[in-house]
Amino acid sequence: MGKQWWKDSVVYQIYPRSFNDSNGDGVGDIKGITEKLDYLKELGIDVVWLSPVYQSPNDDNGYDISNYREVMDEFGTMADWEEMLAGMHNRGIRLVMDLVVNHSSDEHAWFAESRKSKDNPYRDYYIWRASENGHEPNNWGSIFGGSAWQYDEATDEYYLHLFSKKQPDLNWENPKLREEVYDVMKFWLDKGVDGFRMDVINFISKDPNLPDAEKKSPDKYQWGGDYFVNGPKFFDYMKDMNEKVLKNYNAMTVGEMPLATPEDGVKYTDEEDGIVSMLFQFEHMDVTNGPGGKWDQQPWKLTDLKKIISKWQTELHGKGWNSLYMENHDQPRSVSVFGDDGTYRVASAKMLAAWLHLLQGTPYIYQGQELAMTNVYFDRIEDYEDIETLNMYNEEVKEKGKDHAEILEAIHKKGRDNARTPMQWSDEKHAGFTTGTPWLNVNPNYTEVNAKKALRDKNSVFYFYKELIRLRKEYDIIVHGDYKLLLEDDEQLYVYKRKYSDQTLVVAANFSSDNVILELDELLQGGSLLISNYEETTHQLESSSTMRPYEVKAYLFYT
Repeated sequence: MGKQWWKDSVVYQIYPRSFNDSNGDGVGDIKGITEKLDYLKELGIDVVWLSPVYQSPNDDNGYDISNYREVMDEFGTMADWEEMLAGMHNRGIRLVMDLVVNHSSDEHAWFAESRKSKDNPYRDYYIWRASENGHEPNNWGSIFGGSAWQYDEATDEYYLHLFSKKQPDLNWENPKLREEVYDVMKFWLDKGVDGFRMDVINFISKDPNLPDAEKKSPDKYQWGGDYFVNGPKFFDYMKDMNEKVLKNYNAMTVGEMPLATPEDGVKYTDEEDGIVSMLFQFEHMDVTNGPGGKWDQQPWKLTDLKKIISKWQTELHGKGWNSLYMENHDQPRSVSVFGDDGTYRVASAKMLAAWLHLLQGTPYIYQGQELAMTNVYFDRIEDYEDIETLNMYNEEVKEKGKDHAEILEAIHKKGRDNARTPMQWSDEKHAGFTTGTPWLNVNPNYTEVNAKKALRDKNSVFYFYKELIRLRKEYDIIVHGDYKLLLEDDEQLYVYKRKYSDQTLVVAANFSSDNVILELDELLQGGSLLISNYEETTHQLESSSTMRPYEVKAYLFYT
């Protein structure tokens, strides 16, 4: 496969509302990002993925866009944005923006026109249907709870919203709508952005018949994904987008694609005939889900994680490209889920970092992950802000009468606000994020976990990430090597081997708080230590050794 700049890169995701507040109003902003560019330069990242900064009423924190060409007032001005972009490019950092085009805000001018009358020129920019025997057009449920349909009195019809009722789905069947989207993309690419992260992009094509979903639960509304995930025209729409827009720019594209399989991954990221540079899939993030899904968290097994990661590593090698991530703005903090956010917070955060960054794919660091920021445990539902979390709580506790403490525990484990608490810059009030009152409460552990402290400690998680990024630049095997899982059935140790040209890399990670004996084939003895999260580590790989709690070590061999 060819060498592309985005394969060698490490991406840092910024959630602007929670990153850094420059004016004391409690909300992170664009000037706040510009203030911290030297921090990102010090870390060594190559690309920033910036979550939405467009004009929005903020029903879903910016993922409900009312104007795709304007910057949200709370975040600043277009001049601020241009200054930020110049600051990034001057430091050798590229910028990838969020492209949210499965839906818009209901306050977008297109939708305001669309709902006026059935013959309005913008009517067909959205998906409208008459009622079915006095009920919604079908039984699809919204991902944020309730029906996926909202009745609108003005024209006595329903519009489709797979997310919030303030996020009506765009109708990609309409060629005029598609051209509008392409014009938006060109607007930002011509301003100098280096690519797009495409929000739930594989939902854009719906089965035009909009049939009822199969009833798989006792709930009134059902999951309709069979009729809109990787829908009938999805690939065609994306090929059209590439032909009319992306082929004219050296842009990186990452498609957020829930329920994608490795087969989809190969098809969608093929360098000759694919549609995106790489994709986000969620299979590994769902390893903690019980029968009840996201909010039904269960103990997870390392062997299950191994199967999922190994499947994606082997099936995409030489054929496609993947993203490597363990947390983002929609996921809980990885050290709280896959590591130990107490006694072994630092060790397990480093272990997860090395284990992930030494796999094949483009690694993503979510803001604060380089500090080993943890989940937050608010005692009161009133302290949470996320629409998905609040809708779920209201549905489960207020409507179904479930136990408040039980639902709050589920939120502690999986709620999206875990990742959205303000960035912990220092041990000053509000973690140095703002001089005002933060829009979301800061995690109380900021006095212990913060950037100021990390930058003063050469053994911090921050500098461990910095070293991983440096190694990626130095060793082609990290970017291009193949992958083979070792010790497949071990429930504590994750060990894998990669080969490229005359190099072999062996990575061993202990996912437990126990001392565990690592025994490997004698052919894998020797080599030289590339990185470890314990200072006293043997500099050559031994056939039998003890892996300490959450220890990780990687050895490089030349043949």
